[in-house]
Amino acid sequence: MNASNKLLEVKEVRKVFGEGQNETMALKGVTFDVLPGEFLGIMGASGSGKTTLLNVIATMLKPTSGQILLDGQNISSFKGSQLAAYRGDQIGYLFQQFELIDNLTAKENIMLPLAIHGINLKEQEQALLQLAKLFDIEELLNKFPSQLSGGQKQRVAAARALISNPSIVLADEPTGALDTKNAKILMEKLSEHNQQQESTILVVTHDANAASYCSRILFIQDGVIFHELRRNVPGESQEAFYERIVMVMAQLAGGSSNVL
Repeated sequence: MNASNKLLEVKEVRKVFGEGQNETMALKGVTFDVLPGEFLGIMGASGSGKTTLLNVIATMLKPTSGQILLDGQNISSFKGSQLAAYRGDQIGYLFQQFELIDNLTAKENIMLPLAIHGINLKEQEQALLQLAKLFDIEELLNKFPSQLSGGQKQRVAAARALISNPSIVLADEPTGALDTKNAKILMEKLSEHNQQQESTILVVTHDANAASYCSRILFIQDGVIFHELRRNVPGESQEAFYERIVMVMAQLAGGSSNVL
């Protein structure tokens, strides 16, 4: 892997909560890289450290030690306006529970990140229309969240995460609140955007079906990455990749790191 090709570099990241006898080490020296245009999945059981890892990358949490570099810049050292600019310009965040603002329409929710950072909204109308078409929400733009189904809300939230054309999209259990049909639709749309626009997406999930849309999976257990799977593109079908993911998950549940 050429260092110049790395978009995100996570280097020996540790995160400790509490002190003394109450100390808990959630991350124990996690290291990995993400390439531009990659669709990376992070999987692990509840309490494995996967959401902590995502929140450290998102700068919602500060690592106890280690470095996180985006385009060569150490984002874990950002403060003030530099930190605000990173959150506004460089990352898009897709939450499990949508996190839409009830008194704003779908369009206003999608455009909110641009408005907050003073970007000319008229100049972004084309991007809005393209995302609305991709996520099949063109007829929903003037509706309020209370008028939308769960699947529709998450597709609006996905468009919001992508509207600013961020360097990387971070998705925290994006299918966790969806039924199987809507989860499939969302992941298909994210995968389509990844392939067509070469957008970089990092998704934390416990769902093997959702993970099967990724190009690579990192498995985390007890705060460390213990295994990696890569989808053999174009030869390997999504179904075959799903089966390999399930195999590793079974080993993970059994506490073994001796996986294929």
